[in-house]
Amino acid sequence: MLYTVIESLTQDGRDRGLDYKISGLHAPKGSWDVQVLEAIRPGEDEIVIPKTSSSPFISTNIDYVLRNLEVRSLIIAGLLTDQCIDSAARDACDLGYLVTIATDACATHTRERDEWALRNNRGYAPQRTTAELVAEIERLTGG
Repeated sequence: MLYTVIESLTQDGRDRGLDYKISGLHAPKGSWDVQVLEAIRPGEDEIVIPKTSSSPFISTNIDYVLRNLEVRSLIIAGLLTDQCIDSAARDACDLGYLVTIATDACATHTRERDEWALRNNRGYAPQRTTAELVAEIERLTGG
């Protein structure tokens, strides 16, 4: 499992991408706001990459890390469906990753924005619920 979190590299956020500056998204380095929720907290050896723009493929070394790990397929989930998820899915597809979006593991400010973003991404990536993904993974791995 690999996580990305919104986290500025500086306390004042001067390193953030323009989209985050316009949106007012700023989580100072090391602040409480950058912590992953306890329910999905990364394990001791899992990777957490701070990002400063909507797409981690633009503002981090995630592509380098994924290629070193020989990852070819991604399941993307998180917040915000119409910003970070949308940008990450498109960029990942353009870089040659096989992307699936976990629809019920994404959210944004309104249901309408969520549904619009998912409709808009159907041409880029298959969309499955988490239950469908678990069933497919179990079928493929014999689990």
